[in-house]
Amino acid sequence: MKRRTFVKTSTLVTLGAGLVPIPISSQKQDKLPDAVRVDNGEPAQLLSQALFALGGMKQFISQGDRVVIKPNIGWARAPEFAANTNPDLVAEVVKSCYDAGAKEVKVFDRTCNDPRRCYSASEIEKKADEAGAEVSHIRKNKYSKIELKNSKILKEWEIYTDYLETDKVINIPIAKHHSLSRVSLGIKNLMGVMGGNRGLIHSEFDQKIADITSTILPTLTIIDAYRILVANGPTGGDPADVKLQKSLIASSCVVTADYLGMDLFSLTLNDVGHIREMVERGINKFDLNNLNIKQIDLRS
Repeated sequence: MKRRTFVKTSTLVTLGAGLVPIPISSQKQDKLPDAVRVDNGEPAQLLSQALFALGGMKQFISQGDRVVIKPNIGWARAPEFAANTNPDLVAEVVKSCYDAGAKEVKVFDRTCNDPRRCYSASEIEKKADEAGAEVSHIRKNKYSKIELKNSKILKEWEIYTDYLETDKVINIPIAKHHSLSRVSLGIKNLMGVMGGNRGLIHSEFDQKIADITSTILPTLTIIDAYRILVANGPTGGDPADVKLQKSLIASSCVVTADYLGMDLFSLTLNDVGHIREMVERGINKFDLNNLNIKQIDLRS
């Protein structure tokens, strides 16, 4: 696997004692933050401010990199239903990658509904293409079986080859309720590059999703919380279930991003088993009890 992966860099406290919720406003000024949350803006503003706080996209993308952007395009829903990643945000991330020197940017997802309908209804295909990305549908013959290191249940799984062979991965999930996992954020979004029978993952879900995603961690996770689906996820379909949040969370650590994303739904690690499982395994890059978080409110 050629792209950068994350390594364990923090020592976990005992979960029996509990990881305390981190105030979003806590921040240190002497170095780049571990994570950023931006509120009360439009997608382009939210992204611009988050990237600036993290030191710019060039902190993550180098000249000549081949980049995969992994949004959620799983459902044949229009953007206002908050079932898929905001298409304007995806387009802005594509542009930012090219501005940072990317050679190519690919956008794809393994959809749940018909891919043509999903790519069209979500508006991601159109807007990502206009921004210069290579937007493609998943091809069934382009999976490679990989060994899952330090796993508990699964020993191998098929992962989309274009994901494995890229230099950098930017994971852009939408924040939404999920009937199985309570919430769908960055870790859950990586199911979109998994092949095989994904239904088999649903039993002992927390352990199995951790088995797989621990081996395919992204370079940067940007949680789209412009609109969030607060009920009846992951498909949605009722505007009453959608909250206009106008927020974005970004971190180089997907576990950290998800940890902060739970706050959007008033959830903790005790509520979301798969995120807790990742923390228990030490997959988080940063110490969750001592996070350096930057908060930006664009109303200020």
